Amino acid sequence: MTIGPVDSSAVPRFAGPATFARLPRLDQVDRADVAVVGVPFDSGVSYRPGARFAPAAVREASRLLRPYHPGLDVSPFDAVQVADAGDIACNPFNIGEAVETVQEQAGALLDTGAKLVTVGGDHTIALPLLRAVARRHGPVALLHFDAHLDTWDTYFGEPYTHGTPFRRAVEEGLLDTAALTHVGTRGPLYGRADLDEDTRLGFGIVTAADVMRRGVDEVAQALRERVGDRPLYVSIDIDVLDPAHAPGTGTPEAGGLTSRELLEILRGLAGCDLVSADVVEVAPAYDHADITSIAASHVAYDLVSLLALKGKS
Repeated sequence: MTIGPVDSSAVPRFAGPATFARLPRLDQVDRADVAVVGVPFDSGVSYRPGARFAPAAVREASRLLRPYHPGLDVSPFDAVQVADAGDIACNPFNIGEAVETVQEQAGALLDTGAKLVTVGGDHTIALPLLRAVARRHGPVALLHFDAHLDTWDTYFGEPYTHGTPFRRAVEEGLLDTAALTHVGTRGPLYGRADLDEDTRLGFGIVTAADVMRRGVDEVAQALRERVGDRPLYVSIDIDVLDPAHAPGTGTPEAGGLTSRELLEILRGLAGCDLVSADVVEVAPAYDHADITSIAASHVAYDLVSLLALKGKS
């Protein structure tokens, strides 16, 4: 029997501790099939900082989430035990040490048998998360939802930043290069060589314009076909959304997905072998009326629901 969220008919949603979706803490359950964990770290950003405050903001925005997901026809908190694992506290002054800390603590959570939905933090954390996941599952397929490629080599000579995690992941053999796709990319690049290098690493691209023209059902089908039956990791930079839907982020780009498009594409991944996921780059200081945090909380809820579908099958 699972322990679910606090009963909103007994305790108002605006009262009590702000765990994700008002779920129990990890230390309040015997086990967790899915653990929601925060990583309040933003030392790898190249423009606007502030994503260190995202885990708290997303938890607060998640108070209104309800226990039944009609789009996927699943009650995720009944189907599997979901718990809030708190935050991975890592060194904000040493990126290398922070990467090691995230890898170690994420690995420890995975070793309990839990799948992770991680709330960042900036996109630097995707690399240690993928290291931990690949240690358990081998090289994984990757669906990377983002305005940007994040496959650059270095920034100011530094190899570990929020713009480099997926180049490092390919170099380290963490990813199955037959099943890598960026979704939602757009905006100016440094040059054509950025795309050539990205292709060389094995990535396919579905741009934000492709989503608009092809529609979410066709895009989701193409992504499912590319992933196949491989273990899948999904990494979502909230800036994949247009600034109208996610103003609170560090590197916004015009012309992005709507929150509806993103959620429907995610729901179209039902049946894939999702093993863990992250949602990153929410910067609450730049948000308006919690728009971005609300969007991120719903994205995390859909990821939890996908894992719950897989867990009960």
